[in-house]
This record gives sequence, structure tokens and C-alpha cells, in this order.
Amino acid sequence: MDYVFIIFAFICGLGVRLLKLPPLIGFLAAGFVLHFLGFEANQSLHALADLGITLLLFTIGLKLNVRGLLKREVWLGSTTHMVLWTSIAVGLVSLAAAIGLPYLDSVSLQEAALLGFALSFSSTVCIVKILEEAAEMQTRHGRLAVGILIMQDIAAVVFLVLATGKVPSIYALGLLALIPLRPLLTRLLQMSGHGELLPLTGFFLALGGYELFELVGVKGDLGALIVGVLLSGHTKSAELNKALMNFKDLFLIGFFLTIGFTAIPNLPMLLMALGLTLVLPIKFWLFFFLFTGLRLRGRTAYLCGMALANFSEFGLIVVALSVDMGWLAKEWLVILALAVSLSFILTSVSYQFAHSGYSRWHKLLNFFERRRRLPEDVYQQPKGARVLVLGMGRVGKGAFMALRNVLGDQVWGLDADSERVARQKKAGLQVMLADGEDADLWENLDLSEVEMLLIALPSVDDIKHVQDQLKSIGYSGKSAAIARYEDERRELLDYGIEHVFNFYTEAGSGFAEESLNLIEKRPIAAL
Repeated sequence: MDYVFIIFAFICGLGVRLLKLPPLIGFLAAGFVLHFLGFEANQSLHALADLGITLLLFTIGLKLNVRGLLKREVWLGSTTHMVLWTSIAVGLVSLAAAIGLPYLDSVSLQEAALLGFALSFSSTVCIVKILEEAAEMQTRHGRLAVGILIMQDIAAVVFLVLATGKVPSIYALGLLALIPLRPLLTRLLQMSGHGELLPLTGFFLALGGYELFELVGVKGDLGALIVGVLLSGHTKSAELNKALMNFKDLFLIGFFLTIGFTAIPNLPMLLMALGLTLVLPIKFWLFFFLFTGLRLRGRTAYLCGMALANFSEFGLIVVALSVDMGWLAKEWLVILALAVSLSFILTSVSYQFAHSGYSRWHKLLNFFERRRRLPEDVYQQPKGARVLVLGMGRVGKGAFMALRNVLGDQVWGLDADSERVARQKKAGLQVMLADGEDADLWENLDLSEVEMLLIALPSVDDIKHVQDQLKSIGYSGKSAAIARYEDERRELLDYGIEHVFNFYTEAGSGFAEESLNLIEKRPIAAL
């Protein structure tokens, strides 16, 4: 039975991948197809799904800056959106009930509020997956989206506690002891080394946090998130995240499959789910106007709103509980499961065109910006730069250091990860915070003296988008990029980038060349 799930997940995932769509759409489709064929989700599949969500929240915690949650745009933006969206949903449901639409004609004001609240959440699983695939988790809009998701998850936990009347044990106060125990946790992480013990340590800590919180009557997923937060900022947290990434992605396939096993819908349910999906643009614009009202840039508000414009698995949990408590009819669980699935598909497809859409509509979107910007959204100029290195990760930083040895302060680095930029500035590197896919960035940067731009980004699509931005502003210097595979290298060369460095194959050549220099400089002993 389990192998049947794997077969369908693979076939559907590969099918949509060949259509250049995210594989998660295929996994969702596989779940519905399997359910339609009479299969049922077994305990193993649910266990994999739960493990995937636990690892997801743990890895989010590893990359989370707690101070970011205290920013006004995060806590005020999330709470205000939740209140406004729920109010708008109540109005729309009441209007639909007056018209006499199926399933809505007998909905009470309390039921409408519950539905609106459930639909106010955005999907942590879907959004984080999309942001990771686009390498945008550490960008300005990526961090904002994750912060909003964390605030929504906290609201969901509070609702579950209040709705079930399940008060945490008095021993839950003992969880505060995790804070002084942080040095012990980081010591365990440091002792785990770099081999197979490292991901096992991740499983131990994530599941340990889950079980500990469950033991004292608090939702276990919150425990995995908190333990991840305690380890964030450690020198090995990024390495641990990479070690767990493939496990997390594999287990999350189980989560996407389980959505399709919720129930077999009929045509009226499907039409109702489509109707709910059609109101997602309202969710997007509500986020957009809230963010611009909080003095965020139009691009940040637009991209974050695009990512958050979907429904959530937490909404399914809220509705499932409401059905169990007798507050909602059971049909709503099926309808919302369909709406969540459709919203995943819509977000997965639409976000692929988010950056090109902003490039097309940025003048209109930026019209809503406030004149006074937040300090972190003010552009810096790379004064005296002859070479820019875009992407200051491992490869980009290596190129930056090599160039700086020759050109000195005429080399500047650009990166979208604020924490990485802060660390590198502290180390004395000439680095500035900038997102290479930001059309406004290139329009505001003075590149008249820049002779070469090195693009050290992991995604081919991101590199091509940067190249498009450079062409649009008439950049006349040289451009170079990195690629992981030979087909990616050829694709980027065909796209107009002068030189593309394959760091898997050419890194070995460079290593050999440098090693040969050691021999050539050493005098050969007389025979």
C-alpha cells in the first residue's frame, strides 16, 4: 500500500514538473486521485506528514530572528489583517447567505466568523516551500512572510487552547528552563560533527521539543519551533538546516498527499471551494495596503502579499475542531480542504511570475508607497566600485575575497540576507544589503563606473531575472555567473551572460592550479 502512494506521488510530481510547475501540485493531485480510487491514508502516511510539519517548523526556527517578530510590520500587520479579513469574510458570507447560495444559506453569524477566521491563515508549508525553492527565505519579503506566518501560528495555538478548554499543565511553566539550557543544546549541536550524526541530532532536538511540549499540554509543533529558535544564530544552525532539508521535503510529500484523503467532494462542494478561491485577490490587496500603510516598499508589500494569498493547513485544523465541537457542518471540512488545495496550486503558479509582474507594474504599485521609508529600506550606493559581487554566500564570498586582494576597496558585495551582511560588515568587508531581483534597486544604483558584475546566486531563474534587469537599465559592463550543472551553464551563456563558472567541475581545476603553484615555487632537490 505504501509503495502505491510512492508510485502515484512520483508520477504526478514528475508530470507537473515536466509542465514546469512545482511538484507539490502533483502531490496534491496524487492524494485526490488515490482517494478517488478507493485508497485510504494509513497510519504511516499520517506519521510522515506530522514529522514533515515538525521538521518544517524546527528548520524555520533555526533561521528565525526573534527580534524580527517585534517589528511593527509583523505583529501589527498580522493581527490587523486577521481582524479585517474575518470582518470582510463575515460580510461576504452574509451576502451570499442572503442570495441563497448552497451551504451558506443557513450559516449563522458565529459560523461565518469561524469560517472567516479559519480562512485568514496562510499556509506555512506552501509558502516556506515556495520561498526555499526561489532562494528567498532570507530576503526582506521572505523574512516578513515568515514572521506573519509565525504570528498566525501562535494565534491558531491560542484558539485551539481556548476552544478545547485544554489548559496547559502547571508544569508548562518549566518550559522557561529551556532558555538557560540553551548553552547545553548548542553544545550538543557542536559535538555532533558533520556526518550522519548531525541530521540525527536535528531529529532528536526537533522531536524532543515536540514531545516535551505535548507532555505539559502545549501543542507539540510549537515546541519544535521554539527549540529551533533557541539554536538560531549558532554557527552550525545553517549546516543543520541543510542536513535536514531533504528529509523535510520528503516527509512533507506525505502531508500534501493527506490533504487529498480528507473526503470525496461532490460538484456543489467543488463549486463552493472555487468560489472561496476567487476571493484570494482580496486577501492579497488587504496585505498589500496594510504593508504599504506601515511604510514598507511597494515591492516588499507586493511579493509578500503574493506569497501569503492562500489558505492554510491550520485553517483545516480550526475547521476540523469546529466540526467536532458541533459549531460547523461537516461538509465545510471537505470544502475547505478543496479550497486549501486550489489555493496551493494558485500560489505555486502565480508566484513564479511575481518578479516579472512587479517589473511590469512597479510604477503603479509604488504609487501607494509612503514618502518616508523604514531605515532598512533606504538604498545605499557602492561608491567607487569597479566590481560588484551579487550573492555573498560561500562561493560569492570566496570570489569577493580573491578580487579584493587585487582591487582592494573597488570591490563591493551585495546580499539580501541582513544577518549575513551584518556579520560580514562586522568582519570589515565592504558589503551592502540589496536584493538582486529588485527592479527598483538597479534603477536607483549608479553603475556608471562598474565594469563587471558577478552573479553568485543559486537559482538559474534568479540569475536570468537579474540579467533582464541589467538589460532594462542599459548596463554596459560585463556580467558573469555561477552554475551547478553543465546544462545550466549553457542555458545562461545562451541568455547573454559573458562567462558562466561551473563550480562543481571548474572548482577542481582551480584547486589543481593553485596546488601546482606550490610545486612550481619550491626548488627541486638535486638528484
